[in-house]
Amino acid sequence: MLCSRAVGYWRQRSAGIVLIGCVLAAICAAAVIGLEGPRASADPTLPKPFRVYRSLESYDDIEVPPDYEEQTEFIFARLMYPSHPYGLFSRSRGYAEIADRDWRQGGMSWTQDYPRADRNFALAMRRLTRVHTRSAEQPVNPDDEFDIFNYPFIAAGEMGDWKLSGEQISRVREYLLRGGFLMLDDFWGKAEWDRFMETMREVVPDRPVVEIENSDAIFHMVYNLDERYQIMGQWAMRGGMADRWVGTVPGWRAIYDDKGHLIVAITYNNDVGDSWEYADDPVYPERYSALGIRLGVNDVIYALTH
Repeated sequence: MLCSRAVGYWRQRSAGIVLIGCVLAAICAAAVIGLEGPRASADPTLPKPFRVYRSLESYDDIEVPPDYEEQTEFIFARLMYPSHPYGLFSRSRGYAEIADRDWRQGGMSWTQDYPRADRNFALAMRRLTRVHTRSAEQPVNPDDEFDIFNYPFIAAGEMGDWKLSGEQISRVREYLLRGGFLMLDDFWGKAEWDRFMETMREVVPDRPVVEIENSDAIFHMVYNLDERYQIMGQWAMRGGMADRWVGTVPGWRAIYDDKGHLIVAITYNNDVGDSWEYADDPVYPERYSALGIRLGVNDVIYALTH
């Protein structure tokens, strides 16, 4: 009796296993069909795949690091943006070839220093902090509805040239209100500042731009940076565009949210991007890279902890 009951039990058990197997097989088949069918689409909230764009500077055309796909806890993100019609590399200044490019494909102002500066800074993050940092940067297009929200820290340069549209302005504002952090760099003189503020006033119309106090935490996250000095670009070292920088005074400015958290760090009349880009160039003054890298490290750690 015991044997027959056992046989009956295992027959029922086996039938159940077969049934479960058939159901699982059907689910898997449906999943495969779903992935291959016309309705299949990736989760739009996930980060976009790594992308490489044309740089404004031919010098910055460098090889992609072999471990660029490594899964890490921090990725240096660079903001993509349309150029201002009267910006530094505009048609009105004799740069018609650059001005006619599609900013979404690179080769315009947002790619100044990219990607060499980004990858040099990522290497510095790996050496100077315990933050597990990807070796390659991630360009972020504000037109991609969700992608910007995957990055707690986003940098941008040549800020006298940015000109965001209405939808892009709304998305960057939402990014900051959700707790994002912008590091904005490399613009000089009143004309470039005024062009920068055309967009910045629309992004955060109710928050003023102020000078950062020496006591602010952002100057003391990893490095104490009470002693700061103007960071010159490589172009200035060669005597270029003297009308752009001669007589300028470096500015360390910011925008804070309602809780007093710094959400936009602005290095005005400075070229932090060049201090990263040329950090491995023996001709470029080491003191500029020393300060520029420390500023960047402090900004990232602040963004990740506040």
